[in-house]
Amino acid sequence: MSRYFSALQLFWSTAIAAELEYRINFAIAALSSIGNLAGSLFGLFLFYRTGYTFAGWKWEEALIVVGIFTILDGFASTFLAPNLSKIVEHVQKGTLDFVLLKPISSQFWLSARVVSPWGFPNIFFGCGLLVYAGSKLGLGFSNYLLSLLPLGFGLISLYSIWFMLGATSIWFVKIYNVTEILRGLMEAGRYPMAAYPASYRFFFTFIVPIAFLTTVPAETLLGRSEPVWIIGSMLLAIALLYASNQFWRFALRFYTSASS
Repeated sequence: MSRYFSALQLFWSTAIAAELEYRINFAIAALSSIGNLAGSLFGLFLFYRTGYTFAGWKWEEALIVVGIFTILDGFASTFLAPNLSKIVEHVQKGTLDFVLLKPISSQFWLSARVVSPWGFPNIFFGCGLLVYAGSKLGLGFSNYLLSLLPLGFGLISLYSIWFMLGATSIWFVKIYNVTEILRGLMEAGRYPMAAYPASYRFFFTFIVPIAFLTTVPAETLLGRSEPVWIIGSMLLAIALLYASNQFWRFALRFYTSASS
């Protein structure tokens, strides 16, 4: 395990050092994050400005969902998207051979090799929005602490889905359109599931588990989530993580190395 921690430290330190050579990008990323957050808040405001509320969700409570979505978006931009593009690149160039020969899990190497600091502003602004909304609602430290469980499970689920999409590059090579579809589906997580009709809520809960990424952590933070949903988040995360590993092993059976 210490070998993996040492590798992770080396990966991230070199990746951040390389990215910081273009520091103006951080300012651009921060402005982009502010623009995206402002767009989310404006869209939510259009619903609430006339006194309308989503069933059981006050304005400040809906802000909690927007904050969690913003954190997830920052996590995806920081850790998932950069590595996903590298998987495609390795398959295209045949350099995946060198990854498979390394004395370390190829899934770990491909998942953690690159990190981009340009998603940090989203994580920062999302956390700030949670603190602001929580102060308005009188939430305590224990609420935030408990919400870390489903939020962590949501991050694992999101990673697993992204990695399985990355693994499909062994067959289809260019999968950028697929990731855009996933990003589009994730947009539904900006607002509470109560904002959608029953058929949509079913789809975003049991078919594409967006509800487990944003709404369940938000309800846990608000102290009104039932234990069954937290347990469901945990089981979903474990199942998807296991499925991503098995799917990667299955995909490698069809990989034709550059040397063969």
